[in-house]
Amino acid sequence: MTNLRSNSKKRQLLLAKITAGILILLAFYVMFSSTKLGAIVEALTPPTLPPKMTIDTVPWQNNQNWSLAQSDAFHFTSQGSRTLNIPMKWFVALEAPGDGIRQMLFSEREKFNSAEYIARFGFIPSVVSQNNPHGLPIGFTGAPYQSLVGLESEAEAIGFTCAACHTGQLVYAGQRHIIEGGQAMTDLGQLTLAIGAALGQTFISSKLPIFNGRFDRFAHNVLGDRYSDQNVVTLMNELDSVLGKLKAIPSGVDVVEGFSRLDALNRIGNQVFSIDTGRGDNYVNINAPVSYPPVWTAPWFSWVQYDGSIMQPLIRNAGEAMGTTAHTNFTAPAGEGRFSNMIPIDNLHWMEAQLASRDAPLTVKAFNGLRAPAWFSSLPAIDEDMARQGASLYKARCAACHLPALTPAVASGADPDNEFWNHFVPISWSVGDEVKSTVESYLDVKIIDQAYLGTDPGQGNVLGQRTVNTAGIGDSTIVGNTKGLGINIDVCTRESDYPGKKGANRLRTVTVTDEPLLAFPIALGAVVALSIEQWLDDQHLDEVGKQAYRGDRPNCLQAGQGYKARPLNGIWSTAPFLHNGSVPTLRHLLGPVAERPSVFLLGDPTFDPVDVGLKVVAVGATQGSYTDEGYFILKTALPGNSHLGHEFSDVKGPGVIGRALSADDRDAIIEFLKTI
Repeated sequence: MTNLRSNSKKRQLLLAKITAGILILLAFYVMFSSTKLGAIVEALTPPTLPPKMTIDTVPWQNNQNWSLAQSDAFHFTSQGSRTLNIPMKWFVALEAPGDGIRQMLFSEREKFNSAEYIARFGFIPSVVSQNNPHGLPIGFTGAPYQSLVGLESEAEAIGFTCAACHTGQLVYAGQRHIIEGGQAMTDLGQLTLAIGAALGQTFISSKLPIFNGRFDRFAHNVLGDRYSDQNVVTLMNELDSVLGKLKAIPSGVDVVEGFSRLDALNRIGNQVFSIDTGRGDNYVNINAPVSYPPVWTAPWFSWVQYDGSIMQPLIRNAGEAMGTTAHTNFTAPAGEGRFSNMIPIDNLHWMEAQLASRDAPLTVKAFNGLRAPAWFSSLPAIDEDMARQGASLYKARCAACHLPALTPAVASGADPDNEFWNHFVPISWSVGDEVKSTVESYLDVKIIDQAYLGTDPGQGNVLGQRTVNTAGIGDSTIVGNTKGLGINIDVCTRESDYPGKKGANRLRTVTVTDEPLLAFPIALGAVVALSIEQWLDDQHLDEVGKQAYRGDRPNCLQAGQGYKARPLNGIWSTAPFLHNGSVPTLRHLLGPVAERPSVFLLGDPTFDPVDVGLKVVAVGATQGSYTDEGYFILKTALPGNSHLGHEFSDVKGPGVIGRALSADDRDAIIEFLKTI
């Protein structure tokens, strides 16, 4: 009799659970049809992604002067970033989000980190190695002992390495070639939306009796041997907390970035001066996307960034780490650890050494770090006769801005007398009345005025026009964040760039302190320098040890000078072209603007070896930012996306930099560019 009652109670309990589950599902159907809850539905809906492609990654080949060990370490060495703000255990356990209730609740989905799914965001799948124990995609890694928004205890976070933005891929005939130091083809915006949808669907699943399979699988993978009712409830609450905090982080967009592009400077400024410091007035919507720049040869440039705005390598690299959410303290009292941080400066120092090598190029007449990729043997053969014609045309039409061609012979040291080496000079700047110079010489890259080039001004305006408020509130009766950030350090800048300074355009050291309208590049250079100095102090290094990290280049910043004309070695592997990625192929870039597509798609990594660049696909309807197949629609009529300028034409006008090139001339120059 007792057993019958017990079984009856179990059946009643099971029936109650089933009934509750059905009612919840009905509530979901009602909720999904409610316009008031459209935002909830949108947050749970994953972005449409390009279809899966069958691609075989070509085995590693020594094509760029790096060993396999250097390559693997660069791909997965942490810069201290907590980019996705979730623990590593969550990321490797998370299932890809499903479309609709059936996939969300009833289907076991592939892992978010699976090779096929992650590749649809443009990331390059990889395998387990000593530096990559979780088998993460290139550019993902763990950062231990991180405080994450929404979690009470520290955890190993999932973050981006330098390789996330600076490793490219070239897909031809079903094979993927990895371009070390090249420009990524990823879409960070779509990745962020998909992770939010996956987390949200997992949380919804946790609240549904019976239909909680997605969450239960997640919990088993995260907790492992620690799986218990109490720990499951704790995980559920942590998931709720993280989702709430992530939702509160601003994410305004004026110009969609899409595949292959990122508004890196505005993102860094928002992270450092708004999100990390809690100053909402410093936030700026994304408005100036750029194509990820290749980094080979760059460590020896006098200036880096497309707008030639930053000089000191450690400042550049630590600023990137801070922009990808490496933790920095802005609240400790001055002298008690303010600007202490979780940036592994020693890792950044190591990575720069791999890119640059310790050998000064002018001394050894060679670049012994990472070199540009050579044209792959699996691609159609180069027409050597035509390439020789192109070499002459390059010298006559391109070298005035881009310098003598950095051919493989020059880069490897086989041509030590080449005139290219005449463009290395020491860097000079003033400290008071004293003029200082670097010991080493650096490649004096030319920076061309934007008005002459006629290319989109958006990226140059970020540092040239944006200001940030680092000052405190003068009224001492106000309760809250009344103090400034505590900036007080010397940086180097153009006298004409710094507010209130007039005169010559020379580089000069100035003292930077908190201001309500501080020029963005000056503020960023100052905060990053203070963070580096705090890290060096924390290592208890003497001045000689500190200087080994800093190097001999000053922390110089400049803005509004124009766009940098870098050497074109490896340019063939870096589509789309121009700083904002608005031109799909070299042939389009060398031709008249009228022949450049005004709308084209990004997201397909297929390489065009004839026109040299991305395969151009005709675009029909252009409503929205993405096609129904998940490809990004780049519309060059939008501010920030302009494909104007850098034009060869016989009709003089803004952005015309030389007379028109014939079809044969374009063929020859393209063939030559394949060789360098």
